[in-house]
Order: sequence, then C-alpha cells, then structure tokens
Amino acid sequence: MSPAKAPHRRGATAVLLLPFLAFFTLVYLVPIGYAAYQSLFRTQRSGLGLAPPTTVFSGIDNYLKVLSDSAFLTGVGRVLLSGAVQVPLMLGFALLLALLLDSGAARFAKFFRLAYFLPYAIPGVIAAILWSFQYVKGISPLLDGLAALGIDAPLLKPGWVLASIGNIVTWSWTGYNMLVLYTALRAIPKELYQAAQLDGCGDLRIAWHIKIPLVRPALIMTGVFSIIGTLQLFNEPSVLKPVAAGSIDTGYTPSMLAYQAAFGANDYNIAATIAVVLALTTAVLSFTFLKLSQRGTTS
Repeated sequence: MSPAKAPHRRGATAVLLLPFLAFFTLVYLVPIGYAAYQSLFRTQRSGLGLAPPTTVFSGIDNYLKVLSDSAFLTGVGRVLLSGAVQVPLMLGFALLLALLLDSGAARFAKFFRLAYFLPYAIPGVIAAILWSFQYVKGISPLLDGLAALGIDAPLLKPGWVLASIGNIVTWSWTGYNMLVLYTALRAIPKELYQAAQLDGCGDLRIAWHIKIPLVRPALIMTGVFSIIGTLQLFNEPSVLKPVAAGSIDTGYTPSMLAYQAAFGANDYNIAATIAVVLALTTAVLSFTFLKLSQRGTTS
C-alpha cells in the first residue's frame, strides 16, 4: 500500500469503528461510570423525616460498608462455591456432547444438536418455574419417583437448594456451550484426523490428543462466560424463593442483595456500590482464569 493511501484507509477504519464505539460507550461505559459515581454518595435524612432527603458525598464509606456486610460476603462465597462445582461439570458435559456429535458414529446429529440446544432458548425465569414444579413435594413426579425408591431428597431445603439452582443453570446453559465447542470441533482440519488414523490412532486417542487440545480456546471462552454468569446469579434463586421458604432470603446472592437495596430499602447508592464491587470481582476472576488457563500455551 502506498503512503498516500494510508491516511485514507485509517479514516475509513475510524468511520467503520465509530458506530461500535458509540454503542459500546452508551451501553457499557456510561452505566458503569454512573454506578461508580453514585457509589460515592449517600442519602442523608434529618429530623423526623419530613424534610426532603439530601445527597452528600461519602467517599469510600459505601465500599467499607458493603465489604464488611456479612450478607454480601456470604452471598459472594455462595455463588463462588456453586461456580466451582457447577461450571466444570457443565463444561465437561458440554464437551462430551460436542465430541459425541462430532464423532463419525453419531446418528441424527442435527436432531440431537437442536434438542441439546433447546433449553437455552427457554428464558431463565421460565426454566426456573418449570423446574420448581419438580422440586415441590406433592406435585413433583421426580420426588415421587425417588420416594418410591426410598430416597428422600428435600431439594428446596437449605442444604440442597444451591445444588437445585445449579441443576437449573446446568440444564439451561449446557446446550449453548455444547454448540460453541461443536463449532470449534468442526473447524479442525480433517487432514489431522486422517494422519492420526494412518498412525493407528482410534477415536478416543484422536479426541484426547487432537480435538480437546485444539478446542481449548473455545473451552476457555465458555469458562469466562460461565464465571461471569455465576456471579450474576439472580433469576433462578428469585423464582425459587417463594417455594423455598427459609432457604433463600433477599440477600442469597450479591445480585439479589443489590436488588433488595435498590427496590426494597430505596438505597440506590448501596446498590450501585454492590454492582461496582461485583463488576470488579468478576473482572479479577475472569482475568485470573484467563492467565491460569493460558499458562503453558504461550511458552
């Protein structure tokens, strides 16, 4: 490219990027910046509450209050525990399904691909309502079947409800992750499989030594998405809360605590602070996961 054309090309690139940058700023940067701004203030009421409240600058007081709140810390620990167990299980299951669909022995692959993906098309609230009928004693055929086998599974009791929520999340998102991994598998050159077969490799060795290593970037991407989704857990516990009395409270997850602060206590500054802390925690965990998962691949 001649030097005379370089400025013209840079101008065209800037014009093409402008809609994305404007949309990104409006949808992502402005809300985050406004939440960070609101987190530095608090609403102050005086007298008997007859005078209108005033908003005063509070510095980092809201952050100190949130970070010392046992309900917030318990909620963060709860979603992290859930993610540590549920995310590996979900991604492992999604990878297994993708490998089965990509194998030469797969039959009716299009049908099963659609069937596995279908739960993702169901909104999270509807999925939680559907599964809640499976968790309530007296109306659940699942619990009735387990009771007939002599198994008592109180799926909405405190010791079980987190696993019940994880089951709904796994059911909803396994198909989506499977489709991402399956697409990555289909992009692998077939010549690699043919060369491995000439060397005497069977399907299992091809899957272990070729397919899984080559879809590792897709696995990492789905892992990051799953970490982000885990920390934002809201729909499933909120829907199950009315039928799981005593097991799920208004601060069961950080997102539920922020919702309660904003629309239950009308404390929008604390809600904004929780949102900012949650966003920072998500960013740190995602970055740490990326660095750990890429260790050994760049050397």
